Amino acid sequence: MMLFVRPIWIGTGSLLVLLLLILIAASFYFYHVAIKRNSKQFLSDNADLAQIQSSKSNEDSIDPAITEKVQPTPVDVMGVDWVESQDYETWRITSDDGLALVGYYLAAKVPTTRAVILAHGYSSQGKDMGSFAKFYYEKLGYNVLMPDDRGHGNSEGDYIGFGWPDRKDYLLWIRRVVEAVGDSAQIVLHGISMGGATVMMISGEDVPSQVKAIVEDCGYTSAHDQLLYQLKRIYKLPAFPIMPATSLVTRLKAGYHFHEASALSQLKKNKLPMFFIHGAADTFVPTEMAWKLYEACTAEKEIYIVAEAGHGMAYATDRRTYEQKVAAFIGKYLNNDG
Repeated sequence: MMLFVRPIWIGTGSLLVLLLLILIAASFYFYHVAIKRNSKQFLSDNADLAQIQSSKSNEDSIDPAITEKVQPTPVDVMGVDWVESQDYETWRITSDDGLALVGYYLAAKVPTTRAVILAHGYSSQGKDMGSFAKFYYEKLGYNVLMPDDRGHGNSEGDYIGFGWPDRKDYLLWIRRVVEAVGDSAQIVLHGISMGGATVMMISGEDVPSQVKAIVEDCGYTSAHDQLLYQLKRIYKLPAFPIMPATSLVTRLKAGYHFHEASALSQLKKNKLPMFFIHGAADTFVPTEMAWKLYEACTAEKEIYIVAEAGHGMAYATDRRTYEQKVAAFIGKYLNNDG
């Protein structure tokens, strides 16, 4: 009898080992694709970002006479050139875990206590927030800081934090702005996509009193929710066991796991006024996430859903209304003595 059982046991054990090796390989693969610092080629042909890609491909043919609502321009097409034309300062700080972080600071033309810190998106960099920087700098007269997140731009780091470790880095940037502007500084946080999630994650921390309001644009509920959504949408794969395994690899290599990187949980502790913005046609970070985030926030809040706007395209789709609503919202919480 044992002669028949033994081969079955060996075969089953070998199969389990093989499956385990495949799972380990898959988890490291997805870590490399989503978390590891590298070029994110998988985004280049993502159908959910087609609106941005189309605008990028048409960059040279944009007619200035065409309104921005008819021909939207993504935030990273024109913004960098504008930043580079400004006399900005390059700031450097060191993160709590020893990374050298870089940011770009524009002092307001007229001295003011008002400042904005702009948080960029996934696989982007601070200067890509130039379109927003121009709005705050030229139209609202703010001091502007555009940090490169860890693992992005000129900042150190070999992984993407999805906003979680970044939230502590931004607390350091907030203190740096207060040092430059003074204790009477009035600071707005404004983030897009991963940056939107970042500023929401900051909100659940012990935020300095100088931060008066937060604007989040197309942020996700959590790293877990966003990665799971993309795993199913791009790869047609189930959550288990790939997500837990990749989260474990991320914990070992990057110091955080996907469930803890939650904007939703942080918003439940938030006490700051929050303005939620999202595109109604966003299929990269689904619009339903915006409503879940809005409902989770118990502080003063407003929401603005932009018709026909895809991911990261709310500002470009209806720039005038976007600016009016942002200025009106943050204006309620900042005084005029600066």
